[in-house]
Amino acid sequence: MTAVIPPPFSGRELSNPPTDGISNLRFSNHSDHLLVSSWDKTVRLYDAGTNVMRGEFMHGGAVLDCCFHDDSSGFSASADNTVRRLVFNYEKEDILGRHDAHVRCVEYSYATGASGQERTLIGTYLQPERVYSLSLVGNRLVVATAGRHVNVYDLRNMSQPEQRRESSLKYQTRCVRCYPNGTGYALSSVEGRVAMEFFDSSEASQAKNYGTFATGGCDGFVNIWDGNNKKRLYQYSKYPSSIAALSFSRDGSLLAVASSYTYEEGDKPHEPDAIFVRSVNEIEVKPKSKPYPNPPA
Repeated sequence: MTAVIPPPFSGRELSNPPTDGISNLRFSNHSDHLLVSSWDKTVRLYDAGTNVMRGEFMHGGAVLDCCFHDDSSGFSASADNTVRRLVFNYEKEDILGRHDAHVRCVEYSYATGASGQERTLIGTYLQPERVYSLSLVGNRLVVATAGRHVNVYDLRNMSQPEQRRESSLKYQTRCVRCYPNGTGYALSSVEGRVAMEFFDSSEASQAKNYGTFATGGCDGFVNIWDGNNKKRLYQYSKYPSSIAALSFSRDGSLLAVASSYTYEEGDKPHEPDAIFVRSVNEIEVKPKSKPYPNPPA
C-alpha cells in the first residue's frame, strides 16, 4: 500500500506582519507571546496562539534585535543608536542608553535578577571586531564577532573573557545561540554550516550533550537536526523567501519562522515578509534511537 504524502504545510501565517525585513523574533519564556523586530523601524508583540498583534512601537531607525523582559515587555536594539525598554501593556517606552553607533544585539539576563529599568552603565567591554551576535544562558555570555572570534564571559566577573575562541567554521559567523541546558552553544556561518561547541571541550562532555536543533537558510528551507549523530531529522516544505530567524516556544510545541528576504543576492523583487507559526510534532524533532544488534544465538 502506497503511503499518502501530506500536502505542504508552512504553518499559520500571522496577520499584520512587518512591512520590511525581519531582523529577529523570539518567543516568551512564559507564554506563546512572540516579539518581532524589523527594518521597518518597529517592534511588534503577537499572541501566536490567537494570531493577534498586541502592540507595536516605532523607532527612529531600523530595529536590529529584540528580546523579552517579561511576558508583556521587552528590549530593542536600533539603528537609531538606542537601547529601549518597551512596555506593551501601558504603551510606554524608556530609552535605557544612547550609543555612538548602531546597536546590533541585545540580551536580557534573568540570572542577574535585574528589574530591567536601571539606566546605570555597569561596564564597557571592548571586542576584537564588530559584534554580529550575542547569546546568554545562566551566567554565561557568548559574543560572536567578525574575524571568527568568539568570547565567552562569566557575568559575575566581566573583567576578561572566561574563554577566547576562534570559530571552527571557515567563513563569517552569522548567529550564535547557547544550549538551554547551559553546556555550550551552536554557531552558524554564512556558508550554511553549523558548529556544535561546548564550554567543557572534553570528549565525554561532547558525547552526551549534543541535542536537537533547527536551522533556516537563504534557500527557504527549515531543517531539524540531530546534533549527536550529525543527521537531519526533518525538512519542512520550502517557505516563500529566505529564513531570517527562527524561535521555538517555551515547551517546544510551536516553531516561529520569519520568511523574509535577507538580500543575499542583492536588491531584487521578492515575496512579502511573513511570519509563520507551525505546530511541532514529536516525530519531527525526536532523535531516532540507534538499533541494537541481535544477541548471538
